[in-house]
Amino acid sequence: MINYFKNLKANYTVSAIICVIIGLVLIIWPGTSTQVVCMVLGGVLLIYGIIQIILYLFARERTLYLQGMLVLGIIFSVVGAWILLKPEMIIKAVPIIMGIIIIMHGLHNAIQAIDLKKMNYDRWWVALLFGLLTIILGGILVYNPFEVVNTVVRVIGAFLIYDGLSDMWIISRLFKTKKNSQKIIDAEAVEIEDL
Repeated sequence: MINYFKNLKANYTVSAIICVIIGLVLIIWPGTSTQVVCMVLGGVLLIYGIIQIILYLFARERTLYLQGMLVLGIIFSVVGAWILLKPEMIIKAVPIIMGIIIIMHGLHNAIQAIDLKKMNYDRWWVALLFGLLTIILGGILVYNPFEVVNTVVRVIGAFLIYDGLSDMWIISRLFKTKKNSQKIIDAEAVEIEDL
């Protein structure tokens, strides 16, 4: 059980650090980051679509499943090519997508704050405030996306840095409180055995 919690803490911490690093990259190189993401996404979809079309053309039996994959391959190829030719259309959707992701992180933080309250951690409300602020920041991106692409990317970068740092604080409090409550349970168990 201890190893499970250590692995869980490590996974959460790595995830938070990655958020901060991506945030820094987006702030420092906003234009390049957006173009690279769009090109990679477009390229992956195009290649996947072409592979599905080729698999259909060289298949001996053209089953209903393969026909479905052919249609999917054509759609992916067209979408991939469209993204590569007109990346600015995808860039406009980036704030909304990132906003939704940040809102989900905020909800997760709020749930962790409730866990802290259940474990009688005095400053559980700080974690709740972090979670609510994260939800609000995500909501700003969804409902009020900025017009200038570089500004959007930098704002997303700043939100990701905040999200990563607040995650690290909440995780450290959550696992410290769980560790302390586990020590109390172990101590009570030892006293009972001594009786």
